[in-house]
Amino acid sequence: MAEAKNTVDSIREWVVDHKLRTVGCLWLSGIAGSIAYNWSQPNMKTSVKIIHARLHAQALTLAALSGAAIVEYYDHRTGAKQERVAKFLNLDPQKD
Repeated sequence: MAEAKNTVDSIREWVVDHKLRTVGCLWLSGIAGSIAYNWSQPNMKTSVKIIHARLHAQALTLAALSGAAIVEYYDHRTGAKQERVAKFLNLDPQKD
């Protein structure tokens, strides 16, 4: 009998299947939030606002890529990736 997936497992599986979309969405939301915050500061030059927004976006991108790498490493160590590929290819992972 298959276990019911909890919310964390469902999110993790979606992130594994859609890594680029996840990183892009995190980057876009980070840059939008950073720009919104920086533009609300009246005493900053425009060039400084843009530089701050880019730095925040790069930090968020690095964090998202690190998170995706950790998920990939975890899947590799636990064998979850092999099971997913075998399921995709309609192979039995227990045969070998």
